[in-house]
Amino acid sequence: MITVNSDGKIMIRRCLVTLRPFRIFVLGIGFFTLCFLMTSLGGQFSAKRLGDSPFTIRTEVMGALESRGVLRKMSDMLEMMVKRMDVLARLENSTDFRKGEEARFPPDRFQPAAGLMERIQAIAQNVSDIAVKVDQILRNSLMNGKVIEGRRDQCEVPRDPKYPDCSGKVEWMRARWTSDPCYAFFGVDGTECSFLIYLSEVEWFCPPLPWRNQTAAMPSSKPPPRVQAAFRSNLSYLLELIGSGKESLIFMKKRVRHLASQWLLATQSLAQKLKGRRRDQKQILIHIGFLTEESGDVFSPRVLKGGPLGEMVQWADILAALFVLGHSLKVTVSLKELQSNLGVPPGRGNCPLTVPLPFDLIYTDYHGLQQMKQHMGLSFKKYRCRVRVIDTFGTEPAYNLEEYATLHGYRTNWGYWNLNPKQFMTMFPHTPDNSFMGFVSEELNETERQFIKSNKASNMAVVYGKEASIWKVQGKEKFLAILNKYMEIHGTVYYETQRPPEVPAFVKNHGLLPQHEFQQLLRKAKLFIGFGFPYEGPAPLEAIANGCVFLQSRFNPPHSSLNHEFFRGKPTSREVSSQHPYVEDFIGKPHVWTVDYNNSEEFEAAIKTIMRSKVDPYVPYEYTCEGMLERIHAYIQHQDFCAGASPPLPVKPNGHAMPSSPSLFTLSPNATHLVWSYNASSTPHVWPPVSSMQVWVSEAGQACTETCQEHRLVCEPTFFEFLNKKDVFLQLRIACDSAESEMSHLYPALAENVQECYLQKEPLLYSCAGYSTKYRRLCPCRDYRKGQVALCRDCL
Repeated sequence: MITVNSDGKIMIRRCLVTLRPFRIFVLGIGFFTLCFLMTSLGGQFSAKRLGDSPFTIRTEVMGALESRGVLRKMSDMLEMMVKRMDVLARLENSTDFRKGEEARFPPDRFQPAAGLMERIQAIAQNVSDIAVKVDQILRNSLMNGKVIEGRRDQCEVPRDPKYPDCSGKVEWMRARWTSDPCYAFFGVDGTECSFLIYLSEVEWFCPPLPWRNQTAAMPSSKPPPRVQAAFRSNLSYLLELIGSGKESLIFMKKRVRHLASQWLLATQSLAQKLKGRRRDQKQILIHIGFLTEESGDVFSPRVLKGGPLGEMVQWADILAALFVLGHSLKVTVSLKELQSNLGVPPGRGNCPLTVPLPFDLIYTDYHGLQQMKQHMGLSFKKYRCRVRVIDTFGTEPAYNLEEYATLHGYRTNWGYWNLNPKQFMTMFPHTPDNSFMGFVSEELNETERQFIKSNKASNMAVVYGKEASIWKVQGKEKFLAILNKYMEIHGTVYYETQRPPEVPAFVKNHGLLPQHEFQQLLRKAKLFIGFGFPYEGPAPLEAIANGCVFLQSRFNPPHSSLNHEFFRGKPTSREVSSQHPYVEDFIGKPHVWTVDYNNSEEFEAAIKTIMRSKVDPYVPYEYTCEGMLERIHAYIQHQDFCAGASPPLPVKPNGHAMPSSPSLFTLSPNATHLVWSYNASSTPHVWPPVSSMQVWVSEAGQACTETCQEHRLVCEPTFFEFLNKKDVFLQLRIACDSAESEMSHLYPALAENVQECYLQKEPLLYSCAGYSTKYRRLCPCRDYRKGQVALCRDCL
């Protein structure tokens, strides 16, 4: 039996006849000939049989004419089969043929074939009926197709004031839709309607089309259920996530293994502090862009040749911290892996992602940030608030806002990202406009500390730097000669075949040492001396942790992008007063000595004093495993750059928002600064909490960073929002003849000579950095936890 379903499926039920083998063979040839004919004439054929269910033959017909032709051919074929079966029926009546058949098959296995011809004729008639039914289906389908095609061809660009860019985007698509294969991937085919469907359902420049199925077009926005994060104690799975194949990855895995016991102790301590507080598990992507082949991966080949390891030290510690905090991680070090994890469509990166971003946070570097922007299309702007950029030297607001930087000449190779400056995370806490990420300096146990005390050589010095170029510093002969009078000098300069000529003969060069051997050298040495470069690496902290005194050069004038090639093009105007400002400012003597190497007397006096001093190993709390865990936990729990840009205004008891805020602060008793005056019930929900805030006024020519430091506080740019009001000037007893709102990274500020007050117009320009002799700046300062400058006292 052959039937046609309403969806165009042709059903052939098995004929209830039993045929002799030869007849079965003939009918089989006819059946598959029909299938071949249907396929060759433009249909797509499929057949299946499940148990006793009927065969299902599905033909997806290319057009009405071809379909009708197929059915005619089927009818003709069946008529031909009827004629041939008639001949066979007469033939099998012959005695010899019948005997031969009965000799091979017993007579009781066959039913009489009397109705065979009638059944085949019925099949032929059935096909004729099918032709009529299929013709009706095709006519209906053709009418619907014409309606759809009419819609596709007759779409007009909507004029909706809510979508002002729609017409311009359609014009662009008309001219450029073939420029990137991703448009075709999303169904763009050059028709007007395909442009509008794409611009309304994939991008968001045009309104939805009324005749489209909006439920099907809109992806499910239901977030997955939140899982509570649990501290981890086993780092084996993290080592698998990091992978292998690069020397840099091998180095990072060794570091994770080496510090595993300290991470375990740190998680136990932090767990006690949090007292079971709920922490949501975050889905986190870690993309280390500088290790991708597309960025050149200049680090991996230099790991074994004395190249810089600071970045890999920091990334290893970030991975370990995020993992033991209990978050779900994906680690990528190739562009292909990045595209796969993000859901990047095929093409050149002009289209949005194919799926909503599956990650709550993405940790990357500048190379990875550029790769994401290049391949995420418009999704980059949508999801960039989830990005955290590991940025060694920091990015100041003046270099971050593209419009402002371009207008005012803040040139950089790395800025113009228009992110919240707190999304940039630094190696040291030198830029409070950014977030301080840091790394870990290994702590010694009591046995190791006692060993160092009893084995220190008071006359042994190790030079900071593993590359021969560091020894090319001008004037080194003078201070090295003085140092050589008092100490045995050791170096760890990499070389392959012969001693680097830059290293003087009196220096005992060990070559590049494995990390544990380098630590053993530091544990014997009294002094770790820097030649002025590299800047702000982890090695001085490591030396201090092993009981060394770090001696470094004072820079006069300070090094910056204005006078030193290394800083040129970096997105900061920071002035560096020494090789390592952090250890100079936050640790200091007796662990750190900063002297003028050009002053021989000062240098020699420092050497003599250091040799006589007794110094214990020391690690600042913020550079311990626990300190780093504490900091990252607080960032993940409290930093949300995808929320609204401005904190809400405090509310009066009657429920009305306050138009101005003269009572937000209280003037201190000595009238030097303001403190927050609100009680907890009306305090705005911001982090850090405003209870930690103080408002100070800088001197002319002084940045807020230095102003807050003078009062043993830290500048907190989050609080600028509350200062950016004329009433705050009045509370500080500053008379303003006028108050203008403009874009400047120095505002809010007072032009003292003319008594003009300036407010900030662009929140992304709130900046602790920056100064001018024309202005006294309003500075938001906060307190901080002992040994943890990134967090206020109530921030954890």
